[in-house]
Amino acid sequence: MKDNLKQIIINLEQDLKNATKEADILNLKAKYLGKKSELNNYLSNLKEMTSEEKKVNGPLLNQIKKELENLVNRKLEEITNQETITFDDTKPVARKFGSLHPITIVAKEVTDILKRMGFTVVSGPEMESEYYNFEALNIPRTHPARDMQDTYWLDNGYLLRTHTSPNQVRAMQNYGVPLRVCAPGRCFRNEDLDACHENTFFQLEGMVIDKDISISNLIYVMESMLREIFQMDVKVRLRPGFFPFTEPSFELDCSCLICKGTGCPTCKNTGWLELCPCGMIHPNVLKMSDIDPEVYTGFAFGLGLTRLAMMKYKINDIRVLNNGDLRELKDFEIE
Repeated sequence: MKDNLKQIIINLEQDLKNATKEADILNLKAKYLGKKSELNNYLSNLKEMTSEEKKVNGPLLNQIKKELENLVNRKLEEITNQETITFDDTKPVARKFGSLHPITIVAKEVTDILKRMGFTVVSGPEMESEYYNFEALNIPRTHPARDMQDTYWLDNGYLLRTHTSPNQVRAMQNYGVPLRVCAPGRCFRNEDLDACHENTFFQLEGMVIDKDISISNLIYVMESMLREIFQMDVKVRLRPGFFPFTEPSFELDCSCLICKGTGCPTCKNTGWLELCPCGMIHPNVLKMSDIDPEVYTGFAFGLGLTRLAMMKYKINDIRVLNNGDLRELKDFEIE
């Protein structure tokens, strides 16, 4: 193990020599220190070791981890110092009009499409309670699905919402059934940053509840919505999935429009991009909001607005959308 760990350090040092941008360094950080890294696999295996092995390997792994973190941090400081720009406040500044953010444009387009289908747009707090974010969605405290959403907890016992689904619960409680709502908004999860993952992203979730709602209704709404968004027939596929608040559950994938299905970093070289998890609303979720699942059925879907903006405008790195660089918005100026 010791030789393998030393080789990891050597490999990182070599990769960092070729890194010239902050994004490159963060990708390397995810590769060597992230959840899927070789080092993390060693750390995960500690629990299976004997007490004597833990005494030897535990401190060694922590030392290697600190060395890797120090290498990354030093490289980040080096890049930051190189990119320092002096500002001349006497230089005339050209007057330019403002611009809309790509996600703002996409969010308005999607909500306009859904409103034409009879959906009502709802919103809710970003600082959410555990009940609305998890429990009312059939995710009790002991449910393993909570591990899928690495959550930012706050000192007051609340959390930064991991999805906009709590708005669906509030809509059921406030408006009853039949119901047709969509909820766009910002969400937060502790993610390893790479070309297609960020810790802050935008989602839109939708819900339809009425008598005799079926999977056919779900597929029709999804296909109609994507066709209008992209102004073309988009190749999609439906895979079985798992979500605690829907049963049955599906993953709706869209052929990657950036690489046209040939494979790229954005779609993890698969040619497909997970775009729209969906499914029939779980009876337990209906019961939690005093809706009789014997009388009413419904479907729910979640659409990643951030990912959708990347697909629509051929943006190949999700971090572009959150970095605040106005130069990246030049193609979205208001005319």
